[in-house]
Amino acid sequence: MKLKFFSFLNITLLVVLASVSIANAQVKPRLLVFKKTAGYHHGSIPLAALAVMKLGDENGFLVDTTTDANKITESNLKNYTAVVFASTTGNILNEAQQADLERFIQAGGGFVGIHAAADAEYNWPWYGKMIGGWFAHHPAQQMATLTVVDKNFIATKMLPTEWKRKDEWYHYKSVNPDIHILINLEESSLTYNKNGGDDAFKMGASHPIAWYHEFDGGRVFYTGLGHTDESYSEPLFLQHLLGGIQYAIGKNAPLKYAKAKSQRVPGN
Repeated sequence: MKLKFFSFLNITLLVVLASVSIANAQVKPRLLVFKKTAGYHHGSIPLAALAVMKLGDENGFLVDTTTDANKITESNLKNYTAVVFASTTGNILNEAQQADLERFIQAGGGFVGIHAAADAEYNWPWYGKMIGGWFAHHPAQQMATLTVVDKNFIATKMLPTEWKRKDEWYHYKSVNPDIHILINLEESSLTYNKNGGDDAFKMGASHPIAWYHEFDGGRVFYTGLGHTDESYSEPLFLQHLLGGIQYAIGKNAPLKYAKAKSQRVPGN
């Protein structure tokens, strides 16, 4: 009888351990990389998606990619810890999809915007505040000097205080004053085409190019870097991007859609 009892206990223990192992596997964060464009299409978008997938393989999170806006729905977003908008441009979501992205963030979901994610949804005020600022203009691609103003953050702690690199340097409008600036672009290091009107878009001494903030219940990270193909084989940029993703993932708390407050009805 004792032998049977201990055998039963052993089997039960194995079942419990197996269940715990399966449960642990199920809580691995999953990201959705959204790649749709309705304006300028950056050639580096596929490289951005592949880079996030590789970062996921190396750092313990799963990655799906899509250009289908029908994936931006509450029923599908429940499967994800964070979404990554990889140089999305133009009006890419309908009103129902906009409402569902709002609910995803309000339920605790994370958001990562790469480069032209700031060049999207200009008629959606919530998105402008969430992303932190809209694209206004850029001079020609060139080397620039960046100042890392916060090195105590997961996406910047590995960066030099003065960082020189080549990219396409966005100038922004309607910048949300509540963002926490991580990196500042030094405009004095840029060459402007005065005849082309570049001067009109200068932002001055405060020219954020990467930032984060908690917004409407979720965590948002944005980097203006990442236009060039070369960015996605650049170790420092990839570490910067990984840190932003890890911030957006947070503690991978289950999304609480029941507490999401948006009751926006499409058309209103």
